[in-house]
Amino acid sequence: MAEEVKKKRNRGAWFREMKSELKKVVWPDRKTVIANTGTVLLCSLVIGACIWIFDGVAVTAVQIILDVFGA
Repeated sequence: MAEEVKKKRNRGAWFREMKSELKKVVWPDRKTVIANTGTVLLCSLVIGACIWIFDGVAVTAVQIILDVFGA
């Protein structure tokens, strides 16, 4: 029984601490969020294009190797 009370106190303290920590957070403004979102999308597109190009080159290389060795 004492353990249940202790767990409930710990849970309550955890929520109080979480609430006080969230009050300290400096949330970004709309302009910053839009700029960061644009950066993430642009980087994702660039990395996706690099992977797409590498995949195309790798498939072509494998096809050439298979053609050369007649497999």
